[in-house]
Amino acid sequence: MDAKQKEYYRQQAMEYFNQAKIVLTPEEQNNLEFADFGLGEIEQTGLILITYVNTAKVCAKELVLLPGMTCPEHRHPNIDSTDGKEETFRCRFGTVYLYVEGEPAANPKAQPPRGREQNYTVWHEIVLKPGEQYTLMPNTKHWFQGGPEGAIVSEFSTTSRDDKDIFTDPDIIR
Repeated sequence: MDAKQKEYYRQQAMEYFNQAKIVLTPEEQNNLEFADFGLGEIEQTGLILITYVNTAKVCAKELVLLPGMTCPEHRHPNIDSTDGKEETFRCRFGTVYLYVEGEPAANPKAQPPRGREQNYTVWHEIVLKPGEQYTLMPNTKHWFQGGPEGAIVSEFSTTSRDDKDIFTDPDIIR
């Protein structure tokens, strides 16, 4: 992603943060991460995020999802004798469609990115609106997507080791 694209997505994210009344320092604004998971199609498969803290015990992030933007299906595995990441998603703005293991939704509200449908295997639907939250236990397959107005999700978790996540889509590079 070139500098012009990064600036465009930074501005998009800042509009969301402003609407949600989430204040970021100038340094945080300049340190947003643009995750396209190595696919080069961030508006379909991607995230815009800021990590506030990631220590040996805790992690806190804000995740911005533009309308229809999808964080692809993955899980946080155990690493050696350490449990995988346990995380709580709390919706701050918009709507987020979260899919986890369990009874599949009859009519899911989200659709996987076109051409990658085979890489989305869990369909138990949880719809989060502002103020609602859901906690995922370690090693749970999940994926999520921004609703029609997009979303901001606060993530509170144990240590984040993004490079150790296991994605269902073999083309993903984190």
